[in-house]
Amino acid sequence: MDNFIFANPTKIVFGKDMELEVGKLIKEYGGTNVLIHYGGGSAVKSGLIDRVKESLDLNFIKHIELGGVKPNPRASLVYEGIKLCKENKIDFILAVGGGSTIDSAKAIGMGVCYDGDFWDIYSGHYEPVKTLKVATVLTIAAAGSESSGSSVITNEEFGLKRGFTSDLIRPVFSILNPQLTTTLPLYQTACGATDIIAHVFERYFTNTKEVETSDRLCEAVILAMINNMPKVMKDPTNYEYRANLMWAGTIAHNDLIGMGRSQDWNSHGLEHELSALYDVAHGAGLAVVMPHWMKYTIDHDPIRFQQMATRIFGVKKTSDPKADGLKGIKKFQEFLVSIGMPLTFKEIGAKKKDIPYMVKTLGVSGKVRDGFMKLNEQDCTNIYTLCLKK
Repeated sequence: MDNFIFANPTKIVFGKDMELEVGKLIKEYGGTNVLIHYGGGSAVKSGLIDRVKESLDLNFIKHIELGGVKPNPRASLVYEGIKLCKENKIDFILAVGGGSTIDSAKAIGMGVCYDGDFWDIYSGHYEPVKTLKVATVLTIAAAGSESSGSSVITNEEFGLKRGFTSDLIRPVFSILNPQLTTTLPLYQTACGATDIIAHVFERYFTNTKEVETSDRLCEAVILAMINNMPKVMKDPTNYEYRANLMWAGTIAHNDLIGMGRSQDWNSHGLEHELSALYDVAHGAGLAVVMPHWMKYTIDHDPIRFQQMATRIFGVKKTSDPKADGLKGIKKFQEFLVSIGMPLTFKEIGAKKKDIPYMVKTLGVSGKVRDGFMKLNEQDCTNIYTLCLKK
C-alpha cells in the first residue's frame, strides 16, 4: 500500500426533506449573497427551487438564480455565471442538481476569484489558489461531484472536454435526499449508475500491491450497485433502493476507496472525447469504452481481472486467470445491457472516421498516459476500434 493523506471536508447531510435546512447551513458557513445554480426545468417544476429559496429567505440570505446547465456542462454558461457573480458581489454558490450543475458551479467559483480566463485552469495553464464556497443539493446519483475535488467542463468553442482536480473545490456541504431522485427517468438513472461503477473500477484497476482493504471496499460498492439498480428499475420510487444508489455515488468518488493505491482514469479520458464530440451521456459513453478498455488491458494483469470476475460477477475460479477475467467482462457487459446501456459506437452515434481526431485531442500523440497500463496513441486507437463492435 502506498503512503497517503486522506481528508474530505465536505459535510454530508443525508435524508428525507433535508433540503429544507439549506438556508441554515449556508448561514453557518458564512454565506450572505448566494447564486442558486441549476439545470433544466425539473428542479423548478418539482418545487425544489422554491423550497430552496424559501429556506434562504427564512434565514435572511440574499439570492439570485442562474439556470440552464446541460449535461456535459458548457464553458459558455460558466462565463455567464462568473460575470453574474462579479456584478452582484456573490459570496456563495449553491448547486441544485447533478454532477454537471455541481461541476459548473465549481468552475464559476474559481473563475470569480481569478482575473484571467477560467479555461486557463482546465487547460493546465493556471493553478487556482482561491474559490468561492460551493455547496450542493444533489438530485441524481452519478458523478460524485458533491463530495469530490473534481470538475469537468466542455468548451464548445474548441470542442474539448477537460477536467480539473483539487481539494480547493470540494463542496463545503452537500445535501443528499434520495426522495429527489425518485422521479428521474430510468435511462438517466442507469447512466448515473454506470458512472458510479466506472468511478470504482478506475480505482480498482491498480498496480499497487497488497491493497485488500480498499479492494474489498471497491467490490462492496459495485455489488451494492449491481444489486440495487435492477430493484430501482422495477420500483423507481422506492426510497431505500434510491438511497443505496445515492450513497454509493458519493463513496465511489470521494477518494476514500482509492487511498493508498495507484489509479487508472484512462477510460474516463477516452470517454471524454466521445461526449465532447457527440454530446453523449457520460455514463452511456463509459458503458461503451470501459469494457473494451478492459479487454485491451487484461494481459497487463490477468490475475486482477480474475479477482474482479470471481469476487464481483460470480465467475467460478479456474487455473486460467485470463479466461476467467474475460468471463467477468462479459458479465459486466450483460449487466450494462440489462439496465439499458449501449455497448458500441453505433449505439451512441459515434463514427469510425472520427477516431483519429479523438486520439489527437486526447493529447497522447508521441507520449504515453499513466495508469493501470500506459497507453500511447496506437493503444488509444486500438481501444476505440474495439468499441465498433461488442
